[in-house]
Amino acid sequence: MLRKLFYIIVILTGIGLLLPSSQIIPVLGADSTDWNHDTFWHSPWGSSGMHKGIDIFAIQRTPVIASTYGVVVKVAQSDKGGRYVLVLGPKWKLHYYAHLDDTQAKPGDWLGSGQQLGLVGTTGNAAERPPHLHYAIYSLLPYFWLADDTPQGWKKMFILNPQEYLSGF
Repeated sequence: MLRKLFYIIVILTGIGLLLPSSQIIPVLGADSTDWNHDTFWHSPWGSSGMHKGIDIFAIQRTPVIASTYGVVVKVAQSDKGGRYVLVLGPKWKLHYYAHLDDTQAKPGDWLGSGQQLGLVGTTGNAAERPPHLHYAIYSLLPYFWLADDTPQGWKKMFILNPQEYLSGF
């Protein structure tokens, strides 16, 4: 039984890694001039200590679109992220869309790349800042070679720089 489970896990992991992946900027009409390129892993950054994503600034309620295809695994609200959507995409990566004014996605929804999932907002700890989408990518599998000696640098194995994955950047 354990051997069979092991093989299933290996096969599913392999399939997930083999899926093709390309990503687009997840705010409709945005380009690479709409965020500060030096804020990923910027320290100090509020109570989290480190900024683990990028903030894409846009007009309040601009559509937020799926950066890549995937399944919505969570739609919720938190103190820091406000309204957020978490999508499992190819290569076992979780795509985190936060500070949303509103969400259209529901857990279990399949999203195609470019499909609307919410609207840019100021929820969570973004209430005193201009409207923006906080976008982050988390890998479920470690990228050991990305760890370094910066503060919290070991987390870079799992928290990827979104700028390196967005097409057209």
